[in-house]
Amino acid sequence: MPAFHDVQFPTAISYGSAGGPKFSTTVLILGSGYEKRNINWAKAKAEYNVAYGVKDRVDMEAVVDFFHARAGRGYSFRFKDWMDYKTGAQNIGVGDGATVDFQITKDYTSGAYTYTRDITKPVDGTLTGVYVNAVLQTEGAGATEYTIDYSTGIITFGASAIPAAAHVVAITECEFDVHARFDTDQISITHDFWETMSWPDIPIVEVREAQA
Repeated sequence: MPAFHDVQFPTAISYGSAGGPKFSTTVLILGSGYEKRNINWAKAKAEYNVAYGVKDRVDMEAVVDFFHARAGRGYSFRFKDWMDYKTGAQNIGVGDGATVDFQITKDYTSGAYTYTRDITKPVDGTLTGVYVNAVLQTEGAGATEYTIDYSTGIITFGASAIPAAAHVVAITECEFDVHARFDTDQISITHDFWETMSWPDIPIVEVREAQA
């Protein structure tokens, strides 16, 4: 699989983009008018069109540079979804005395139902606190500390800091990006008139992380 480039798509352009999370559901309408639904994707996969965020030649040149550097669809990158880029304070797991790795997650709750999303691209420096059993832990690479992998969103505890059984692991609010890529290999720019250009459809799609 081609590499991930740990670089963020220009945020001033993503701010004006359109799109968001997408599910896949097959709906079968029976002859009686009743229906059956099959949920094909357990997890959402976002799609965006960033053309709406390109306001002038400077913006277009930034997109063209970014596109070339990513080799079109070849290399994935970070994308800030301005509608949804913070976790809020979040419980991310419960210790068992042996597990050292905990995935940063975000819960979306409506009524009695909760959808849990893995956060694989947290933004470096925005997570300021990790708690175990309501006790603030110390970040670092030692046995009594924890580390954060900002390319996977996994928090790893040292040998002497492993959360005990039934102890809740929680985080403070942190920012995150979407792991994304261009969904085209071709630039299609129209020169509308002097110094004015447009690219009507610049598709970007989320890259779903493979499960280990």
